Amino acid sequence: MSAQEFFAMGGYAFYVWTSYGLCFVVLLANIVLPVIQRRQFLRQLALKQKRQNL
Repeated sequence: MSAQEFFAMGGYAFYVWTSYGLCFVVLLANIVLPVIQRRQFLRQLALKQKRQNL
């Protein structure tokens, strides 16, 4: 089997590589979104504490 045949996936390359791409995007979102949400939460918590200390 050649590399070209491997990447062609027997004529199903579009579907296979699209599936891999979507899976990668979902996995990346599962890592990035919680980090962003944690930062926002900590920022809001710090502002709330700052308001209470005034």
